[in-house]
This record gives sequence, C-alpha cells and structure tokens, in this order.
Amino acid sequence: MKNIWIILGAIALMLLMAFGWYKGEYDKIISLDQQVKASWAQVENQLQRRFDLIPNLVNTVKGYAQHEKTLLEEVTRLRSQWTNAPTVSEKVDAANALTGALSKLMVISENYPSLKANENFITLQSQLEGTENRIAVERMRYNQAAEKLNAYQQSFFGRFFAKQTGKIEPAIYFKSTQGAAVAPTVQF
Repeated sequence: MKNIWIILGAIALMLLMAFGWYKGEYDKIISLDQQVKASWAQVENQLQRRFDLIPNLVNTVKGYAQHEKTLLEEVTRLRSQWTNAPTVSEKVDAANALTGALSKLMVISENYPSLKANENFITLQSQLEGTENRIAVERMRYNQAAEKLNAYQQSFFGRFFAKQTGKIEPAIYFKSTQGAAVAPTVQF
C-alpha cells in the first residue's frame, strides 16, 4: 500500500511539473508577442511625433523654397499614406519612404542660407532630428523584440505553443529602404 502512494505521489508530481512547464511556455509566447506589440506602439508614438512636426516644417520651408513644390507635396502625400496604412508592414514602408523624403527636405535647407538662419526652422529641424533619433532607437527595440519572438516561434516547442494560441504570427522586421545608404542629393 505504501508503494502505491509513492507511485501516485510521483505521478502527481510529474503531472504538476508538466503543467507548470506547459503554462510557463504558453505564457512565454504570449509575453513575447506583447513585447513586440508594445515596442511597435513606441515606434508609432515617435512616428506620430514626426507626423505632427511635418506640417510646421513644410510650411516654414514653403516660404523660402517655392520651386520645391514637388518635394513638399511628396512629403505631405507620404504623411497621409502613413496615416492611412492599415497594417504594420504598410506603415513600415510608408515610414521608410517618409524618412527619405524628409532627408531630401533637410538637404534643401543647405541651399537657403536665410532659411537656415530662421529661428522657426532651426527649432523644427532640431525637433525633427531628435525625433528621428528616437525613431531609430524605437525601431531597434522593436526589431529586438521581433527577433526574440520569431526565434522562439522557430524553436521546437515555440512552434507548438505559437499554434496553441492560434493568433500569434511572426513579427515583421523594420528594415531600411533600398538605397538608404546613399545620401540624398538635391540639384537646382
């Protein structure tokens, strides 16, 4: 009789340990998914900050660079495109395109000494540069969270637990656009 209780106790302990392991792994995939979502929310916060600065920057530059209408319209269009993008992937593409257009806009300021001396422009440029740095940091954090989730989902048990949730997909990385390594040039 004593042996039966020992065997039942061992079985109960093994079941309890198996349940604890299962719960821990299930919670891990949920936690990794939430980290990706939180990181993406931070990227969007900084992109929203940029989005809010753009009209002021465009209006300031408009007064000095009337013949740069095409670029200013492109910045405005890309700003709208980011707002209307329904998926993370489309928002990433729109944000990358906007980054390129803003770089060109900043290069334009080099050709207008009076614009570079304008206090409003200097303040906006400084705020935009700070925002771009924040965006870069948040993109890096997002990509780190995406890497953890994606690596776990590709592991032996991670694949199983990702399917158990029925809703966790691999995260999309925030990559730079093709040609991003080349500095923008503006010619008159």
